[in-house]
Amino acid sequence: LYARAVLEGRDIGTGVLASATIKFFVDADPEVRARRRTDQLLSQGQDTDYMEVLEALKLRDQQDRNRVIAPLKPADDAVLVDTTQLTPEQVLGQMSDHINHTAHQE
Repeated sequence: LYARAVLEGRDIGTGVLASATIKFFVDADPEVRARRRTDQLLSQGQDTDYMEVLEALKLRDQQDRNRVIAPLKPADDAVLVDTTQLTPEQVLGQMSDHINHTAHQE
């Protein structure tokens, strides 16, 4: 039985759906992630500060990577996607290419 779904979360590939056929671990440099988040919050009309967002992001990453249960890490069989220098369309393209390539191998 195959179910097709896209799920996002920090422990989906290593915990929630560890047996999923295709997994991606999406990451970017912390500074880029903080800039993206700051821009998102500002576009929503929220008052925010880049340095505060960056520090909160780094703290959450550190806590998540070092927690005892379901630490943040890529699954052994996950495809790593570094989005630091990529547009959303490029990220989607990389993922789609991988999915299509995998589907043709089955």
